[in-house]
Amino acid sequence: MPAAGLLSGKWTTYICLFTTLSAVFTPAVSVKEHDFKKCNQSGFCKRNRAFADHALGSSAWESPYNVLPESGSFKDGQFQATILKTINDKGETVRLPLTVSFLQSGTARVTVDEEKRQKGEIELRHNSKARKERYNEVEEWVIVGGLALDKEAKVAGQDKTQITVQYGPSSKFEAVIKFSPFSVDFKRDGSSQIKFNDRGLLNVEHWRPKIEPPPAPEKKEGEEGEEAKQEEVAEQPKGEDESTWWDETFGGNTDTKPRGPEAVALDISFVGYEHVYGIPSHAGPLSLKETRGGEGNYEDPYRLYNADVFEYILDSPMTLYGAIPFMQAHRKDSSVGVFWLNAAETWIDITKAKDSKNPLAISVGSKKSTHTHWISESGLLDVFVFLGPTPRDLTEKYGELTGTTAMPQEFAIGYHQCRWNYNSEEDVKDVDTKMDKFRMPYDVIWLDIEYTDEKKYFTWDGHSFPDPLSMGKHLESHGRKLVTIIDPHIKNVDNYHVVSELKSKDLAVKNKDGNLFEGWCWPGSSHWIDAFSPAAREWWSSLFNYDRFKGSMENTWIWNDMNEPSVFNGPETTMPKDNLHHGNWEHRDVHNLNGMTFHNATHHAVKSRKKGELKRPFVLTRSFFAGSQRVGAMWTGDNQAAWDHLKASIPMVLSQGISGFPFSGADVGGFFGNPEKELLTRWYQAGAFYPFFRGHAHIDARRREPYLMGEPYSSVIAAALRLRYSLLPAWYTAFHQAYVDGSPIIKPMFYTHPSEEAGLEIDDQFFVGNTGLLAKPVTDENRVAVDIWIPDNEVYYDYFTYDVIPTSKGKKVTLDAPLEKLPLLMQGGHIFARRDTPRRSSALQKWDDYTLVVTVGRDGKTAVGDLYVDDGESYDFERGQYITRKFVLEDGKTISSTDAEGRDAKSIKAGEWLKKARNIKVDKIIVVGAPASWSGKKEVTVESDGKTWTAHVEYTAAAKGRAAFAVIKKVGASIAADWKVVVA
Repeated sequence: MPAAGLLSGKWTTYICLFTTLSAVFTPAVSVKEHDFKKCNQSGFCKRNRAFADHALGSSAWESPYNVLPESGSFKDGQFQATILKTINDKGETVRLPLTVSFLQSGTARVTVDEEKRQKGEIELRHNSKARKERYNEVEEWVIVGGLALDKEAKVAGQDKTQITVQYGPSSKFEAVIKFSPFSVDFKRDGSSQIKFNDRGLLNVEHWRPKIEPPPAPEKKEGEEGEEAKQEEVAEQPKGEDESTWWDETFGGNTDTKPRGPEAVALDISFVGYEHVYGIPSHAGPLSLKETRGGEGNYEDPYRLYNADVFEYILDSPMTLYGAIPFMQAHRKDSSVGVFWLNAAETWIDITKAKDSKNPLAISVGSKKSTHTHWISESGLLDVFVFLGPTPRDLTEKYGELTGTTAMPQEFAIGYHQCRWNYNSEEDVKDVDTKMDKFRMPYDVIWLDIEYTDEKKYFTWDGHSFPDPLSMGKHLESHGRKLVTIIDPHIKNVDNYHVVSELKSKDLAVKNKDGNLFEGWCWPGSSHWIDAFSPAAREWWSSLFNYDRFKGSMENTWIWNDMNEPSVFNGPETTMPKDNLHHGNWEHRDVHNLNGMTFHNATHHAVKSRKKGELKRPFVLTRSFFAGSQRVGAMWTGDNQAAWDHLKASIPMVLSQGISGFPFSGADVGGFFGNPEKELLTRWYQAGAFYPFFRGHAHIDARRREPYLMGEPYSSVIAAALRLRYSLLPAWYTAFHQAYVDGSPIIKPMFYTHPSEEAGLEIDDQFFVGNTGLLAKPVTDENRVAVDIWIPDNEVYYDYFTYDVIPTSKGKKVTLDAPLEKLPLLMQGGHIFARRDTPRRSSALQKWDDYTLVVTVGRDGKTAVGDLYVDDGESYDFERGQYITRKFVLEDGKTISSTDAEGRDAKSIKAGEWLKKARNIKVDKIIVVGAPASWSGKKEVTVESDGKTWTAHVEYTAAAKGRAAFAVIKKVGASIAADWKVVVA
């Protein structure tokens, strides 16, 4: 097509531009592992690792941090004191204010600041305009609740050496704060769970002036050679390595460090816990590996430094696009966690060791403790401690602090079709038509950067997209949406209103000198919006108004990419650390927050784009931090079309879920490369169980829309898509549960079965919400069977055939998995909802009746489940406009539906949606594992709203390994009403 030719020409132009400028910057397309720092190339990480080696290698080591006893005070759930850091042999000290807060939720918080910086009593180098304090505003971005102090917390003991505080539910938690050296031992029911500084690795790099060396004396003729010889034999200076205190160079970029060294580090030990999880995003196993070498371990710490990692490698602690510094430790029947509230570059070392000093080692069934070492470049030392005791307690308390996942519009959990790039309006309409022709449901089609006029956001390429409103209306006619990409880099070119306003209003990020920062990204020369600025966010919001973003409409939503931020000619493909943001905070202080602030700005911008409009936004982000879950979805970035990337996607998505950001997924098919048909098909089967389900491909990849695969592949992919859509009611209910309490949407085995030690390392299978659906996608080439681990004694049925799987608790069972079959089991004892009429999009099934699936438990007579429904787009659910049901099978005879919250439905004043929704019916109920007493029954009695009627039932007896099942047809009860189905 002509449009495709035009695109190729434009892309060639940019490749040529990048090639020409290769001496100036490194484009993202060439980024490899060596473009990113290892710990020994990062000054503060290298220093603190060396500090740890010295401390742990010396039997005489004693931490130089001591609480001044007379400075301590405890009031209303908070202990405050001053830590004195001894800095030299003369006994000189630095004062570090300490606050330990005990919160009503049972969470504890430990914060350490630096008095001299806090008071601004330091001198900055290079006439820097940067703030003097340690960055103390991350809380304003991340924490939304849960900070109320526990005024019932009490001092259980105190002397000149320590103070013991009891807090939490029934005072079951305890913090023993030792003064010399400073340490904290967090206990539950009298047993140590988490320890701070028990290995003495606490290190707060205090401010100190740079002592410039005296100028060298003027050399006389003939002295140069002699001096050079003397230098060759001169000893290295004794003491600390200052080589990266005052400036640091990597990849041709120099960081000027106007505040000098300012890292904070702390050892945190999980006593009796061998497995730790979380701190996404990394491409490795769910249970985190050790990082100090040894067989199967990593050599480098896990790194959290959001970066544009093009073609990332697997099984690595290397940084990726987002950072959530929330770590959990789990063992049989016990879970604890910590949240490291710091937005600067952070490294985390993990080691595991047998602890003969641990008196609990035998009783808790763990032979090892996990020792972690957290190191951040700047900011406060600020750590929250969660003492569980269950995995759900951790995610719930973390959600109370940072917020839970936003309730999405329903279309957002359908299927998204994307590639870089759809070439024209005709291309978009053609894909849309063919998805319908091949009966492949989808909700959203996406446009990457080529839709714009020469990479200028909020514009359209006039040749390829001359009438975007017509295209949007075409999609809207059958309930579909359009997503357009808008990134934070703004093209620096004349006659472009967005960059003109950015400059004139002074809303962009500044360089170290306080001038407008200029860097390179897709458009070439660019400036970056500073979304930390309230004025910048307000201006950004105005750009999305329909009357300003011409061509956008109510079904247009947004994709934020490159927001780490990606700067092609910057250090590690990102922004210089000495850049300045709103309030004159250095970029080093806020780097990991940057993507979240941009995501947040866009989220609020698209809530209301005209007067009177208020809709739940959909904004996808690549970069994220703790709290990003409140404003949208994320994906795992630029993966590859390879079987190992498919396999890695599952623990990556599971890690996001347990870390509070469950609306996540990986690019189906792999972004780079050309997947063979089997791989693409298996990836769709797996992707149908990602919370965020999107197919995506690189501009150089062959077209791979699912209908192009041919048979049998296209039919198998279509079946996976239809499975996702039939289960949308169950998915939406799971999303609502995540919104309510922060729970994962897909759940690893240790989360659902914390008593099963064998489940702690399993990261290739998962349960969906509370449905009892247990999925294990096929992630290996040519596999026609999988082994699935069974965590309990419940009965399990095959989802598709109703076969009873011969299972045994704690054992694996082999399931047939030919190409056309996704291994999917139903755990007995559950009830979940489906919509069985095939539709082209979620909007078209909005008023369809429901099917309930009852999987009878091993006892042969019970099951429970739930359903949540609202209008799928507005905030009316916050005003009671929703339906929430609890379904119960009792005694194998009665299936009932009641309001899950105990509300009187009749007392709720119904709006337009709720009035109409009350006419939606339960069409049929499928009972898998139906009791034998149902045999021969032809009718059941339905009771609702004071009325009684009968419904037809068909019973099929068990045969050849298949469970008995019954189908109750034309139930006719309102999904919103209380009702009862009775088998007489």
